[in-house]
Amino acid sequence: MPIFEYRCGLCEVEFELLVRASTVPACPECESQTLDKLLSAPAVRSGHSLPLASDCPPPETGPCGPSCCRI
Repeated sequence: MPIFEYRCGLCEVEFELLVRASTVPACPECESQTLDKLLSAPAVRSGHSLPLASDCPPPETGPCGPSCCRI
């Protein structure tokens, strides 16, 4: 069962939805079925752990290094 990302054509809310074969997707805000399916990047697991947010400098300090969680 894949998770798809949608944008409502009426109220422009973006949301994710777990889609089964019998699912008719609808906007959670206005219940419209006028939806645009968004292109999303697939999740990839590389074996490396992600850095903890506490390891990142504050945003006002500028760009992070290669191990930063704000890349």
